[in-house]
Amino acid sequence: MAKVTGLGGIFFKCADVAATKNWYSTHLGLPTNDYGCTFWQEPAAPGVQRISQQWSPFKKDTDYFEPGSQEFMVNYRVDDLVTLLKNLENEGVQIEGDMQSFEYGKFAWIIDIDGRKIELWEPANEQLFEE
Repeated sequence: MAKVTGLGGIFFKCADVAATKNWYSTHLGLPTNDYGCTFWQEPAAPGVQRISQQWSPFKKDTDYFEPGSQEFMVNYRVDDLVTLLKNLENEGVQIEGDMQSFEYGKFAWIIDIDGRKIELWEPANEQLFEE
């Protein structure tokens, strides 16, 4: 069944990305990198892939959240993005742009009832990003 399976991450705008990452690293111990910080969750059972949640600050003037005007964007993990997008389109949900595929997964964006842009992510292989 095509559905959301959890949170993939939270993205937010800030005045100074480097200063924000440094503050969170210094005061809260986040191990930041170029993309922000990846939180890894151990598998619930043997043979189950580890999952991650991403924390990422963006420049205040980013256009990544457009056409929404929100200060943050939630990324949801999904289990079957192609089917989910077909279902959402049939239900009249606004799809924003085209689905994109990378070695680490598929991404698509929708607009919620309040005009917020939401990112949907079907992970391919999260182990590609383990540190």
